[in-house]
Amino acid sequence: MLFDTHAHLNDPKLFSDLEAVLARAKQAKVEKIATVGYDWASSLMSLRLAEKYPERVYAAVGIHPHDAKNWNEELEEKLYHLAQQPGVVAWGEIGLDYYRDRSPRDIQRQVFKRQILLARELDKPLIIHNRDAHSDTLQILAEEKAGINGGILHCFSGSWETAKQCLSLGFHISFAGPVTYQNARNLGEIAIKTPLDRLLVETDCPYLPPHPYRGQTNEPARVALVAEKIGELRGMSTEEIATASWENAHQVYKILLDR
Repeated sequence: MLFDTHAHLNDPKLFSDLEAVLARAKQAKVEKIATVGYDWASSLMSLRLAEKYPERVYAAVGIHPHDAKNWNEELEEKLYHLAQQPGVVAWGEIGLDYYRDRSPRDIQRQVFKRQILLARELDKPLIIHNRDAHSDTLQILAEEKAGINGGILHCFSGSWETAKQCLSLGFHISFAGPVTYQNARNLGEIAIKTPLDRLLVETDCPYLPPHPYRGQTNEPARVALVAEKIGELRGMSTEEIATASWENAHQVYKILLDR
């Protein structure tokens, strides 16, 4: 069984045909999906989906660095309340994005730190977005002792040195469609080196579809291709990667694992 640890079922590209998307996921043995918020509306929708599909869909709520400029006390209070609802298993996605810079970098850092603190108060693991901001991300995670919460470096795109520091802080490393790309040799090496008990798989759908679906809308069913590629790289079966990532996902999200 597979657990897509990072999806955006709240995105219109998937939400408009959600029953079919979930049916295809089921057919591909993707039994559980974490749907992740990035602003207030998407966070609220994540919770609603978790409520509609209990024990199948789980919610994460948070403010993406692109939207950090919209942070205020009212939003903080609403999000803090939302994060306490049943079905919410993580705070995210949060972090830094120096590639698009849609919010000023100083604001991104302030809001990132604030959300780490709020998540700690609620004992929620973190889902971290880090794009072209490796040094500042690592510094903040270390200074804020973010590893106390545990969490995930989602759709990992850094170096092995960055990955090692994230692992030392107590985080899991999650791989998405790019690990299947022909030019992703460095990412493939990191997927080999990451300890099996800290490895996760995701789609980040509707974005980043794996090979051979590049250019199409991604969806949870295709997380199987990510697991397959990592298995190929590590000399393991898809089933072994699926089992490990399934158990790891339950551990990091603090979901009781049925045995």
